[in-house]
Amino acid sequence: MSTLKSVPEIEVGILSAKEIHFTLNSDFYAGSNGFISGEWRATFSYGTIALENGEQKIEDAASMVLIPQDKNTSSFTVHSVVIGVEFHWQRNEDQVFRGKLRLIVEDDRLTLINILSVEEYLISVISSEMSAGSSEALLKAHAVISRGWLLAQMQKRNSLHKAEQEYITHFRSDDEIIRWYDREDHKHYDVCADDHCQRYQGITRASSPAVKKAIDETSGEVLTWNGLICDTRFYKCCGGVTELFENVWEPVNHPYLESITDSSSAPDGYNTDLSDESVAKLWIEGRPEAFCNTTDKKILSQVLND
Repeated sequence: MSTLKSVPEIEVGILSAKEIHFTLNSDFYAGSNGFISGEWRATFSYGTIALENGEQKIEDAASMVLIPQDKNTSSFTVHSVVIGVEFHWQRNEDQVFRGKLRLIVEDDRLTLINILSVEEYLISVISSEMSAGSSEALLKAHAVISRGWLLAQMQKRNSLHKAEQEYITHFRSDDEIIRWYDREDHKHYDVCADDHCQRYQGITRASSPAVKKAIDETSGEVLTWNGLICDTRFYKCCGGVTELFENVWEPVNHPYLESITDSSSAPDGYNTDLSDESVAKLWIEGRPEAFCNTTDKKILSQVLND
């Protein structure tokens, strides 16, 4: 375990669309245009981003940043944010955020980015990925691994940039094509706000004093291996046994991410070598004992928000 010396700011991609509607719930600094507030519509055409509210129009080049007058109390609402992208629960909802608002152009679409500190980001993640009513131990563990996963991605990107290396995401041979989908899909910000990365919903999802306490008491803490921040992947539902990192995320072996069963010992009546198809079929169609294999509503309510 290591503790970071400083708290970095991160950029979170919230929404990409041809047109973005948002409401500044308090005053935000818009450069030479002074302070603005209220409802705005953002569009892009002919190399220029334009903000309009029916009375005023603000234009800028391919990037625009709005800075809150008071970072502790100021907020903005983004309308019709798509959550659960390509999952069965996909839907649109209005979400409220603190921090800076940045607009950029990606291809022929606008992307809205939220800029804030890692620790503020984690308060939302802990309350969005899991339930804010989880046990103190779970909240603290989640704070450490969520922080570590994010910072490991940033560390990896910085290393590739310094080495001027191109990140290879696909491999092709005569009989197969392998394509890896991970954070490299986001080139203009650190992390997305949906399940593809870590679910982040600003201050929309209700937090709790316990969440704030868990973040404060683990402030800056991450797991490290050989001087690097560990890429601490996590799950809230599972199949009873984990896969090796290099078979899921990218062809890199991390010794600290081994394949393990989600139980204190191998379940009776089951073989955990799922490389054999008949063994895997028995496992999938059965109910092997696992920590996540429970119908206990009290336990489930600590993990799942709904």
